[in-house]
Amino acid sequence: MKDTFGNIIQSKVPVLIDFHATWCGPCQTLAPILKEFKTEMGDAINVIKIDVDKNQELAQRFQVRSVPTLMLFKEGRQIWRKSGLVSKRDLSEAIVPHK
Repeated sequence: MKDTFGNIIQSKVPVLIDFHATWCGPCQTLAPILKEFKTEMGDAINVIKIDVDKNQELAQRFQVRSVPTLMLFKEGRQIWRKSGLVSKRDLSEAIVPHK
């Protein structure tokens, strides 16, 4: 997983990582927002969902203390991070400038 994750975040296309958990209510609320956002953005962004319970080592590496936690990477660098529920408008404001 590490190598694959490392390769994914090296992309020139911004990669939005959603650290989530199946039992997390706000994560379930965020899921359709992310899906709609990805649909609107198309190929300008990649959205990757990571279950913190199945990927504990990766969650620890990025110090994910609460879910949902969103991180935006471009060319291997983390350029934005937010924990908690995020509106589609907030996502756009944070991500569109980096596409």
